[in-house]
Amino acid sequence: MVSDFGLAREILRSPGMRQAGTAAEDMDLTNPDQVSVFFLDGELHKTRRGQLARFFTPKAIRDRHHRVMEATTAELIAELRAAGRGQIDILSMRLACDVTAEIIGLTESAPAKLSERLRHIFLLQGVKNRSGLAGLLFKANTLYRHMMFNLFDVQRAARARRKHPKDDIISHCLELGYTDKGLLIECLTYATAGMLTTREFIAMVALHMFENESLREQFLQGDEAQQFAILEEILRLEPVTSFVYRRATKDISTSDGGQIKAGELYGIDLRAANTDDHVTGDCPFAAEPGRSARQKMAGSWMSFGDGPHRCPGAQVALYETRIFIDALLRVPGIRLVSRPQVGWCVPIQGYEVHGAIVECDRS
Repeated sequence: MVSDFGLAREILRSPGMRQAGTAAEDMDLTNPDQVSVFFLDGELHKTRRGQLARFFTPKAIRDRHHRVMEATTAELIAELRAAGRGQIDILSMRLACDVTAEIIGLTESAPAKLSERLRHIFLLQGVKNRSGLAGLLFKANTLYRHMMFNLFDVQRAARARRKHPKDDIISHCLELGYTDKGLLIECLTYATAGMLTTREFIAMVALHMFENESLREQFLQGDEAQQFAILEEILRLEPVTSFVYRRATKDISTSDGGQIKAGELYGIDLRAANTDDHVTGDCPFAAEPGRSARQKMAGSWMSFGDGPHRCPGAQVALYETRIFIDALLRVPGIRLVSRPQVGWCVPIQGYEVHGAIVECDRS
């Protein structure tokens, strides 16, 4: 397991490394046109990622996604104020679902129902394999959940896009001739990457804000740039995905004189790399929003990965988190009344923060 920041970055940026871990290495790559860009490497990955980059640009965020972020946040805050009580991970799931659905093109079904169908799929992804009757029932339930998502969300959107293409991922996949199976896989992959990670990060940021009054006041009094600096410092300490894996495709000499042999598997501990005091400076586990500028480092450090597979939706996640958290903390009387349970989320190889209950003055 690699915890040194410099070596971790070198491995992630090396063209002699390919994605590894169970999901990546079990993927059938015989028909790469039907494989999500997340699981590709080399020139094909570079080309496909370049084709999709327009969905995640600052212009796309400003002109399209920002509108969805603000509209859904306003709706969620209104519901919270009307009820006087809400659960952070359910609220953040709805926000992440609406934003990601807009990017993917899953906009032909009711947002609340889409969010609920995906929530059930995500819950199943974290369950270990079972045997006997329990295993058969689990497989049947998994198949049923995927069929419902495919029928009511993916295929409904695909039919609409075949008639009237839009600037979204489903339209792009249909233009490339994706099969129904390939389209389902791509939608599920983007849903997991875009919805699960953002949901968990929003919940974790909320927990930090409620438990650190000084940080909360800095956030509320800061401008947009200062708010982003705070979010990125929390993200440095709490990377949503804790581990990524790479396997060497050839012998590699590292900058410190080390040797990596072809076929060797490396696990990158992103949390440990982000607290490597050789690059963070003093007090690596303290939340200091000015740290990145002081150390002349990218604000998110290695929390979104690095190299060719660095998360393409990084800025989207930060923007929607900033908008939601800012609105949440300004709700009159907002307070945390039940701390969440923090566990392990298998699909994203990172934490999950569930059950944080907040209360507020009712409108």
